[in-house]
Amino acid sequence: MAAVAAAGVPAPTAGGVAAAEEYLVGYLNSTLHIHITDGRMFVGQLKCTDNERNIILAMTNEYRQPSKQDVDLAALRHEERGASGNVKVDMKKRFVGLIVIPGRYITRMEVEG
Repeated sequence: MAAVAAAGVPAPTAGGVAAAEEYLVGYLNSTLHIHITDGRMFVGQLKCTDNERNIILAMTNEYRQPSKQDVDLAALRHEERGASGNVKVDMKKRFVGLIVIPGRYITRMEVEG
């Protein structure tokens, strides 16, 4: 994954709105990983954005941190097996389809690939 500004599409330098539009068009249908303020991450195909930085993703999965109960259960199973080292717990995943992510909640965006 690469940050949006360094993902193979040259960042707009001069040219104003037309250059910015061309830059964004280069990302249409690309798979984005979008992190938001509450810790969730959305992975889906970029379909649209607007002046307020709202993002529309299609075919999207939502990922969220596991609950404390899930972490405790994984730690208990880890101890029962007599394993040493860190405990790994997968993020929770669910399919959400077509969504709008308000721009004010976006903390990080990455382009897959």
